[in-house]
Amino acid sequence: MLLQQLINGLVMGSTYVLFALGFTLTFGVLHVLNLAHGAVFMVGALVGLYSVTVAELPLALAFLFAILGGGLAGVLVDWVALRPLRQRGANEFAAIISSLGIAQVLMSAGQVVTKTQTMRFPFGTFPVVFYEFLGLRVSLLQLVIVAVVTALVLLLFYYLLATSFGRQIRAVAISERTASLLGVNPTAVYFQVFFISGALAGAAGVIIGLAFNSVHFLMGEPYLLKAFVVVVLGGLGSVGGAVVAGLLFGLIQTLTVAYLSSALSDAIIYSLLFVILLLRPGGFFGTHQNEARVVRA
Repeated sequence: MLLQQLINGLVMGSTYVLFALGFTLTFGVLHVLNLAHGAVFMVGALVGLYSVTVAELPLALAFLFAILGGGLAGVLVDWVALRPLRQRGANEFAAIISSLGIAQVLMSAGQVVTKTQTMRFPFGTFPVVFYEFLGLRVSLLQLVIVAVVTALVLLLFYYLLATSFGRQIRAVAISERTASLLGVNPTAVYFQVFFISGALAGAAGVIIGLAFNSVHFLMGEPYLLKAFVVVVLGGLGSVGGAVVAGLLFGLIQTLTVAYLSSALSDAIIYSLLFVILLLRPGGFFGTHQNEARVVRA
């Protein structure tokens, strides 16, 4: 049933949106690809998992700890791998390589902690409840995923558009030098950006870990590639574009698997990426002058 697949695609797309938002936020401000984002995602998932299995905390509290853990991991990535390079005026390529290096360190630590095993949330961590309406079958988990992602996206938009901190972030994204002359502290802005980016990744890690009941040290790598596609399609640095592209990515992937073949899913998505970039090199919300480097809502 088409409507059922559209609902499934919306849920899948929501997970891509949540993961890609942090990725596009750091690019919009620093203009570099943070390849450690997938590893931060994994850290958040592990923090949430061990909060439930070891500390025996309720899922809601474990989710908050995962957000905090992901945020702190994001800040750690900046302080260790990116901030020293910014202070020395290193180019963007050096920052990309440095983020890749810290990603390997975090994944190796995750491999040691998990002993290379696939970890799972205990049965009953989240209620297994299904609702049926007009022939549609929707789980409580799917409803919660969409609700949580919607709430986090709205909070991010509010933070960027309606608070003084958000205005500072947008100012630094346009020009760090000009923002500094106007009294903005770029160091504080970078701290905010990496904490928010990591927090979103941590939230996504728990949500995806619950949705597929699978947490492992390499879980962030496939999503990192998909997030890159989402960010490019939406327009580099565009928060709103990442939301639209993430939902579209999830819908196309779900419909392709349902009506064609799972083997064709990636081929169709990347072919679509190729065609769209030929027509609009800046993505849906980008421009030919690459104005998408600025964080826009």
